[in-house]
Amino acid sequence: MQCAGSEVSGSHDSGFLDSGRWQISFGLRKQRSHRHFIGTEEQTQRAIDGTEVVNNIYLFDVALTYAVSRRFNLTVAAPLQHATRQRGSSTQIFHSSGIGDISVIGRFWLFKPPSESGQNISFGVGLKLPTGKPGLTDTTTLANGTRVTSVVDQSIQLGDAGWGIPLDIQAYKRIKKTTIYASGSYLLNPRDTNGVNTGRSRPSEAIMSVSDQYLARVGIARPVPYTRRFAFTLGWRIEGVPVRDLIGKSNGFRRPGYAMSVESGLQYFRGRDTWSLAVPVAVRRNRKRSVSDILVGGAGDAAFADYFITLGYSHRF
Repeated sequence: MQCAGSEVSGSHDSGFLDSGRWQISFGLRKQRSHRHFIGTEEQTQRAIDGTEVVNNIYLFDVALTYAVSRRFNLTVAAPLQHATRQRGSSTQIFHSSGIGDISVIGRFWLFKPPSESGQNISFGVGLKLPTGKPGLTDTTTLANGTRVTSVVDQSIQLGDAGWGIPLDIQAYKRIKKTTIYASGSYLLNPRDTNGVNTGRSRPSEAIMSVSDQYLARVGIARPVPYTRRFAFTLGWRIEGVPVRDLIGKSNGFRRPGYAMSVESGLQYFRGRDTWSLAVPVAVRRNRKRSVSDILVGGAGDAAFADYFITLGYSHRF
């Protein structure tokens, strides 16, 4: 899921930008999705039968933020992706590489920083532009040596062709040396379907859906004992795709559901620079029934990761 801006994990007053200042941020997310679920039940036979599908995804984010004032800032975020999708141990490997959908978002802090009470909350709203390529194709080799070209799976497409509205909220409260943080993002995608053919047999799944997306996180951050620049984080997160969008219809093919994770991380602060590392580990995965599944009385599956790794770096200037 991609929404503009970086994930909050323990904000502190020195992290706010002064009026007229900039911040550039880079993020990398690496994950391998291969555990197949229908509902909350893992389909372990997929690996035994050699029919599992494995996604290897590297998602690189670049974001540039400008502080209009101490309380209001604007961020432009661009995702870059390289991904492969392979069926079992076969030679059928599809690739996707390129830029995804760019977002522009404005955020407003409720209290003027630095907050004397050691707490603050921000609200954000923006626009997601359909800059990615939603109908990307690739050529692969079948088991018999035949070369075929087809549309890559929705899970590794570079965009969804929809104009979207990203919404987010970020909050923190400092209690002595502990910072409690929370954040949430929701991407409104009013468009129903994008016209890209999935190649699936069901008429109700023939075209890709343009789905909403969401992410929520809550946790704590504390300084690492006997250090001046390190902090560790521990939290909970949930991210996923809803069965039905908040605005507009929800037809076409989508894989709704969510992954719930416990994430631990480490941050390093030095002057105007911040480095971060986090590893969310899945504790619950749920592939919900889509509108198409409900119509025909079926239940589709989806591949989830056991864990993923995120790396981040930001510089203020």
